[in-house]
Amino acid sequence: MLQNSYDIPDGIRKTLARLDAEEAPESRGYLESLAARDGFAEDDPYVIAHILLECDRPGPLPVPVRELVEELFMAACLGGNPDAMNDLGAQYYDGSRGFEQDFTKAVNCYKIAAQYGSRQAQENLGYCYYYGRNMPVDYEKAFHYFALGAFDGHLISLYKIADMYWNGYYVERNPVEAFHIYEHCIDVMSEEAVERVAGPVYLRLGNAFLNGIGTEENAKRALVCFQKAESFLFDMAANGETMYRKSLEAAVAGQAKAREKLMDQLPEDEWEFD
Repeated sequence: MLQNSYDIPDGIRKTLARLDAEEAPESRGYLESLAARDGFAEDDPYVIAHILLECDRPGPLPVPVRELVEELFMAACLGGNPDAMNDLGAQYYDGSRGFEQDFTKAVNCYKIAAQYGSRQAQENLGYCYYYGRNMPVDYEKAFHYFALGAFDGHLISLYKIADMYWNGYYVERNPVEAFHIYEHCIDVMSEEAVERVAGPVYLRLGNAFLNGIGTEENAKRALVCFQKAESFLFDMAANGETMYRKSLEAAVAGQAKAREKLMDQLPEDEWEFD
């Protein structure tokens, strides 16, 4: 890793000087509290950057604060934290908090972070190659990067590997193998992983049970999976991950289809009334 020579106090002073008096009160207050404390120059720039990203929500960060966040992430990366470059890439990828969405910049950040061992960056590169984010779709490279994450316990990478078996991307199509991987994700899911993994995986299991693909058709189990998917996906969408709105809608629609199949399985009403 390269040597970090970023001057945190100088960067904060310059940022405060560029902020208007009424602009970004939370960011200003936090930066002023740092500037007034002795020894803050030794603070972790990665931590400071993430605190700033949580300030003054939900609107975009002012340009001076956004630029400071970029500088702090770069300083943290140069100081030995490759996840900082990954997290900077994520800001470009999402285009939130005042960052302009730029997949090319995101991919460049992910590549640097991945080169220095960030598993999350490797997973994110898998997504970029899988969906073709400002590059041609490349399922072989996507599989490669997802596999790195999956072998290291990243369940998102693991269920994306299952997606590739489900669809036959790069590997031979094998819905049974995909189904087993989805189930395995649920079985080994930690509390920490639930909020990021449970919704998408339950949605996939619901589709498998509903259509009898990779497993036997079971409308009742499909309904339960879709209900669980709806709950988790709603929380993800409500917390700002708007890309999961379509998945949430699919979970709701899946319940209607599962209920329709269940009603068809009921015996005919043979009651007679006087």
